[in-house]
Amino acid sequence: MKKYIISIALTIFLANASFAQNAVVEDFKPSAVNQQGKQFPQVNSEGRVRAQIAAPNANKVQLDIGGVKYDLVKDEKGVWTGESAPQDDGFHYYQLNIDGASVPDPGTLYFYGAGRWGSGIEIPAKDQDFYAVKDVPHGLVSENIYFSKLTNSFRRCFVYTPAEYAQNPQKRYPVLYLQHGSFEDETGWASQGKAGLILDNLIAAGKAVPMIIVMDNGYANKPQTGENTGRPASVFEEVMINEIIPMTDSKFRTIADREHRAIAGLSMGANQTMRIIMNNLDKFASYGGFSGTSNYPSSTEIDPATFLDGKFNDGAAINKQIKVFWLGLGTKEPNPFPGSVGAFRKMMDKQGIKYVYYESPGTAHEWLTWRRSLHQYAQLLFK
Repeated sequence: MKKYIISIALTIFLANASFAQNAVVEDFKPSAVNQQGKQFPQVNSEGRVRAQIAAPNANKVQLDIGGVKYDLVKDEKGVWTGESAPQDDGFHYYQLNIDGASVPDPGTLYFYGAGRWGSGIEIPAKDQDFYAVKDVPHGLVSENIYFSKLTNSFRRCFVYTPAEYAQNPQKRYPVLYLQHGSFEDETGWASQGKAGLILDNLIAAGKAVPMIIVMDNGYANKPQTGENTGRPASVFEEVMINEIIPMTDSKFRTIADREHRAIAGLSMGANQTMRIIMNNLDKFASYGGFSGTSNYPSSTEIDPATFLDGKFNDGAAINKQIKVFWLGLGTKEPNPFPGSVGAFRKMMDKQGIKYVYYESPGTAHEWLTWRRSLHQYAQLLFK
C-alpha cells in the first residue's frame, strides 16, 4: 500500500513538472517583420512562435519552423492557432503546411531564402541593439541593374552608400563586396542581414570607416547552347572581376585599388569569395568568411601545396598581401561546418598565416551569426 501511494505521488509530481516545463508564457507580441497591421505571427519571451490562419475547409494545419512541424488547433470559426517550441534568437525562415501543401504565412513580410520567397520571423536577440533602427544618419541602399555579357542577361545588385556620401561629392570611398549563401539572392544582406543598419550604427559610433557595400547575386551561369543540357557552368568569379567591380567603380565614387577593396560572404558566399580573393590578390586586400571556407564540406587535413592550386603554400606572402583575414562561426553550427572550418584553421596555423577568428555565441547556421560576423569584420576594414 505504501509503495502504491509513493508511486501515485511520483506520477503526480512528474506530471506537474512536465506541465510546468511545457506551460506557455502568455506574453506574445506581434513579430517585428509582420505585414502592416497584422497581429500574427507572434513571439513571446521564451522565443516561441505563435501562428494563426483562417482555413475553415482545411483538415490539418502545421507551423513548420526550425525543421519541426507543430500542429495547430482549429476553433469553431475555422481559425487555426498554435505555437512552436522556443527558437534561437535571431531571424528564421518558416512556412505553414495546409493539408500537405507548404505555403507562406500571409501575416509576414516575405524574404528570399531556401530557394523561394517565403515567411520570416524575428526572435528578439539580447544584443539586437547593433542592428536596431536608431536616430543616427542613415545611408542609402539602391538597386542597380546592369547587363552581363558573360551571362547574357540583365542582373542586379544592391549598393549601400553611407549617410555622408551625398553630402561629400568630392570624397571617394572604399568598397566591401558582400555575398549571400546557398538558395538566397542579392536581397539577403540588405533585408535579412540588416547590413545597412549595422554599418549606419558602426559609422555613427566612429567604429567603422564609411564604406560602400556591394551585394550581388552569387548565382551567375554561363549561357547554355541547345546542345548542352547539363548543369550550367558558374562564371560568378568572372562576373565579379570583369563586370561588377568595373560597374561599381564607374557608377560610384570608389577608391579603385586593392588596398581599398574587401570581399566577404556567408556559407556558399564564403566559399566563393575565398576562391575569388586568392585568385585575384591584385584586386582585394581583405577577406571575411562567415560560416564557410573553400574546403567545404571536407574536414580532412588540408595539403597547402595542392589546396586551391597551392594558393596557401606561402604563408609569409599571404601575411604581406592580405591585411585582414577573418573567419566567423556560430557555436551551434551543424555539421559539416565546424569540421571544415576547423580543418581550414589548422592549415592556416600550420602555415603561420595570421587571421582573426570569431565565434557567435548560441547561434547556428543563421542570420544572427552572420549579422554579428559583419558587425565584427566591418570594424577592422580599411584602417
